[in-house]
Order: sequence, then structure tokens, then C-alpha cells
Amino acid sequence: MNYTIGMETFSEETLLEIFKNYLVDRETSLATLKKYLSDLKKFFTFCLGGEITKEVLLDYKQWLVEQYAVNSVNSMIASLNQFLNCVCLTHLRIKSVKCQKQMFLKNEKSLNRKEYHKLLNTAKIQDKARIQMIMETIAETGIRISELSFFTVKQVKQGRIEVHNKGKYRVILLTKRLKMKLLYYIKKQKIESGIVFCTKTGKAIDRSNVWREMKKLEQPARVSGEKIFPHNLRHLFARIFYQETKNLVILAEILGHSNLETTRIYTMETIEKYQKLLEKIGGILER
Repeated sequence: MNYTIGMETFSEETLLEIFKNYLVDRETSLATLKKYLSDLKKFFTFCLGGEITKEVLLDYKQWLVEQYAVNSVNSMIASLNQFLNCVCLTHLRIKSVKCQKQMFLKNEKSLNRKEYHKLLNTAKIQDKARIQMIMETIAETGIRISELSFFTVKQVKQGRIEVHNKGKYRVILLTKRLKMKLLYYIKKQKIESGIVFCTKTGKAIDRSNVWREMKKLEQPARVSGEKIFPHNLRHLFARIFYQETKNLVILAEILGHSNLETTRIYTMETIEKYQKLLEKIGGILER
């Protein structure tokens, strides 16, 4: 299929290549790059060629709204807007779909402490030391999965992990307890130097590796599969930290957030907890 942009015509393959190079030049992460390209292909499938106009874009937006959840729609609109920037059609950018701010964390996806310990105990019983240590490391530091690759023997011994990623620098502090556990793991696994968490080939473990190993714990641990994913451990850390400190600013620093609104999402409680608070207030008013 061919697409008209201004006075020029481009094939779908050419536009995808142009967009890919644009994203690479902007140092976009590989995962994000793949997501953007996939979303653009979806747009092309909808258009089936022709001129890219505001009308076409708005029709596509309406189609997305009818097919997907709001968050997914806005994610795909963001990808499309990046493409429009790339091909100098910034004036055609479309707005995201407005939705009511989410007040509560969905209970079916909220991992609590009891369930977290079930996962740890199951990993321990099955002698899966690596995934057990990874889960503890994420839950006790709030790190992103991608930051596991910065955990080296040298940095663990120092008790602080220095992260250099996407032009940004931050330090992850280890508690004495976590440091000792990591050092014990390193000694037991006979890791002399380099990355602590890696595959058999020596490469840093990635999100898919961790996700797959965690999912294997679902049935024996008797924890809902919807709650078992690596990023949920980061959310668990954030909720517990905020419950104990009520300090959103420090939490944002620890999580590496530049926007406090992002951090607020991590501290949301389930609707059941808010319901109990309302019941308590109602009881006080009845006195």
C-alpha cells in the first residue's frame, strides 16, 4: 500500500523504515520501538493506503475506541502521534481519549503481602533460588526489571547499585538485610564477578525470563495468575513504603519517577480498603 504525505507518495515499508530510524536516533528503547512500529502497522491496516488526513486519523481514533479499552487506545494514539512528528505532520496530531481518573486499584490484580510470601515460599520449596532472589530484590527496592542488569557482584558488595540508563543516572540503595541475602546467593551460586542475575549463556536476564519463571509458581502457590507479573512487585513495594512513610516525594525519588502523578498510581489501594474506611466513618457519624 502507498500513502500520500504532502506532495509525496511512500510505500508502507518505506514509512516503517523511516519511523524506525527516527526512533533509533531518539535512543528509544527496543521494547518501545517494537511497540510503536506494531501500532503503526495497525494504523496502516485500517487505512489501506491513500492520503493521511485529519479525517482519516479521527476515523481511526473512533475505530480504536470501539475496539479497545481506553488505556490501550491512548497508548496507540501516542504511537501514532510520534509517527506524525516523524513525517512532519505535527499539525495533524490527535488528542488522547479523556477518562475519569482511576481512584482504586483493581483487587483482582493487587498482590498483597500474604500472596507475595506464598510465591517466595513456593520458589524456595521448589529450589528455584534465582527467581526467589529476584522477587525479593524487586519487592525490597522497587526497581524496574531492566535495572536488574546493573546488579553486579562489585556493586552488591558496595551496598549501592549505580544505574545509567537512557542518559539518566540514579542510585539504588540496598538494606543491610537484602545485601546479606544477595551476598549469600552470590556465594552459593559461585558467582565470582559480573552480573548477578543472568541466563545460562551469561546474558542479563530480561522481563520475559522473569515473567515466565514467576508464572510457573501460579498453581503450586495458589495465587491468581492475574497478580503474578514482575512489575506488581514494584507496586507492592510502593504501597508498603507509602503506607509506612506517607512521603510521596521520597517514594518518587526511589522509584525513579520525574512526575508525582505517576507515583500516585503506584500507591493506590483496593476499593475494598476504601469501603472499610467509609464504613468506619459512617459508624462514627451514627454515634
